[in-house]
Amino acid sequence: MKLDATDRALLALLQRDAGLSNKELARKVGLAPSSCLERVKKLQRAGVLLGVHAEVAPRALGIRLQALIAVRLARHSEREVCAFRDRLLARPEILSFYHLSGAVDFLLHVAVRDVEHLRTLGAEALTRHKLVAHVETSLIFDHRRSHVLPALETGTAP
Repeated sequence: MKLDATDRALLALLQRDAGLSNKELARKVGLAPSSCLERVKKLQRAGVLLGVHAEVAPRALGIRLQALIAVRLARHSEREVCAFRDRLLARPEILSFYHLSGAVDFLLHVAVRDVEHLRTLGAEALTRHKLVAHVETSLIFDHRRSHVLPALETGTAP
């Protein structure tokens, strides 16, 4: 799908505030509300706009600690790696999961209640697993992220 300037403006606005009403979104990009809604639906159908998400304060849910966990595997057979990955993805504490090249095979962003919860997660999901060769945990003291992807120069989306 070829993205034009209006599509890119819609995507930028929705990335910053997915709670904008269609009427407000239309006003900000200079479209009629019906045209704006059709554009958003088209972006969804094309797989460009993948979903709408709410950001929740971790402390409101009892999450007091976040960490990055680097995992190096002992073996890399596709079957074992896929099974291990699927097992990790089933854990609700894992917010983000990255399968990497290089010295580390996986990087996990986890959110837990406290240090004891982190220790239990590490033992249950990682260090006791026969495929895991090494685990290194780094506590997150501050976490900031951008919710806005940079626009591609070509404006082309898959």
